[in-house]
Amino acid sequence: MTLIQTASNVQHNLRHLRLFLAVVDTNSVTQASALSHLSQPAVTQALAKIERSLRTTVFTRTPRGLFANAEGKALARRVRRAFDFLDPALAELSPRLKMVATTSQLEALVAVSEAGNFTLAARQLGLAQPTVHRAITQLEDEAGKPLFERTSYGIIASRAALALAQAARLAFTELVQAETDLAEARSEEKGRIVIGAMPLARSFLLPRAIAEFRKTRPKIAIRIVEGPYSDLLSGLRRGEIDFLIGALREPAPIGDVEQRFLFNDTLVVVSGSGHPLAQRQSVTINELAAYPWVVAQHGTPIRQHFDALFDDRPHQPASIVESSSLILMRELLSCTDHLGCISVRQAQAEIARGLLKALPLDLCHTARPIGLTLRVNWAPTSAQEHFISLLDDRSLPEESDH
Repeated sequence: MTLIQTASNVQHNLRHLRLFLAVVDTNSVTQASALSHLSQPAVTQALAKIERSLRTTVFTRTPRGLFANAEGKALARRVRRAFDFLDPALAELSPRLKMVATTSQLEALVAVSEAGNFTLAARQLGLAQPTVHRAITQLEDEAGKPLFERTSYGIIASRAALALAQAARLAFTELVQAETDLAEARSEEKGRIVIGAMPLARSFLLPRAIAEFRKTRPKIAIRIVEGPYSDLLSGLRRGEIDFLIGALREPAPIGDVEQRFLFNDTLVVVSGSGHPLAQRQSVTINELAAYPWVVAQHGTPIRQHFDALFDDRPHQPASIVESSSLILMRELLSCTDHLGCISVRQAQAEIARGLLKALPLDLCHTARPIGLTLRVNWAPTSAQEHFISLLDDRSLPEESDH
């Protein structure tokens, strides 16, 4: 998924959006036209195009001037946030870019910086390759410097180009969010929630939160994105994912995200019901080392705790399958003598149903924080905020064992 593919009706002429803000701030087409050095008819036409594209009005027109209505205020809030991301990056390249850069040029910049190739970028955008090349050339002409280095391996974006592409992604995200806010102002349901989910969240938290959320918001689309933590974090920072759910990192991985604690979780060692250790009253670490294992990949909190179990031990597990899939673990443990190391909450439904057996090993020292990872200063829509409120484990109904 890319932001370009999720463009909203709000994401159109950037100059029109600047004129819209000028009218919001001055309550006057006359003053807005003077500030922007454009004619009053040009400002009026820009406002008409915005309202036509949104199929609604955003101003209340009175003899004293134009005043933003509820939808206009919602739009202005998101447009301001978009330009707060975009304008510093544009100004770093050239002061003129703030007034002349277009949405299509910025979309081309994002696509080329991601693809590293004009042809692939054009295909992603559904445009001809010369059109994309021309958009980049126009930006480079205004900036007075190249934005990409052409090499035999492809096209490499400059630091300033990468910064502008990131700012454009986040600005476009705000404009996509604006459409959801506008619908909310009309008491309508629109938009979607994109969640980066780590294994525990997929099997324990999310099913219950989604079920509860659907009781009051049945039409909001929900997309669950799975993958390695590094990929999910990148998607979050680009604005493609709204928030992550799973094990928190200590310290936070980078300065532009924040972590929000929900609860602590511990690990459990599990086996199939027919495993030689399944009926034992106690087991030792040395006994565990003799069996093959299914464990998470290196670099994950679970794997760090697993490896620590065998630190300074004479015997180490010799056979390991690396996977975060609960289904794979369950099926492999059911037909072999493999053992698994997994979150106790992630496995609790499988244990309750007799599909996995928790071995008698005290792992209370493996407690790890579970929570949300969000972009710093992220402004959720009403629906996103509602969903997040449901992720507090105490607010959800207890899951049945049956």
